[in-house]
Amino acid sequence: MNERVVPGVIVLLLLAGLLTLMYRGWRARQRRQSGISRPPTPPATLGPDLASLDVLYVATTVAAEPLDRIAVHGLGYRGRALVRVTPEGVVLAITGEDEVFIGADAIDGHGLATYTIDRVVESGGLVVITWRLGGPDGILVDSYLRVTDADARPGLLAALERISRTERTSE
Repeated sequence: MNERVVPGVIVLLLLAGLLTLMYRGWRARQRRQSGISRPPTPPATLGPDLASLDVLYVATTVAAEPLDRIAVHGLGYRGRALVRVTPEGVVLAITGEDEVFIGADAIDGHGLATYTIDRVVESGGLVVITWRLGGPDGILVDSYLRVTDADARPGLLAALERISRTERTSE
């Protein structure tokens, strides 16, 4: 009996240690990113929706660095979301988080991607919106969305094209 208990306790201690290190790493990332501005909330009045659909919010990362996740202000965790594109910009309502407003003037581009941190999908399976978080002097970020209905993807891209400056494709 003793020969099974000791290895079991060792494994549990190792797992607890790994979980503690993961937690401390996540908290350190949040502290390092504490200077990043909070994204704006949607204005009280917005024009009609150009597109509105349910998506899976995958991540927001530093632009062109798909493994450098933004971990603050409700952008750090994956979840179901509603994305609405209006003439004024994009409203991203991630379940359990405050709504985020990406003004049309903050959008630097959009396109399709195949991977980002902890997610790889078929070629072009993610919609990516490149935008400036924190105003004109803020950080350039990429927000990745997984459109669950592939037939709705072209409508979202067309709506983004109407309000965005450039289109891009990344792999």
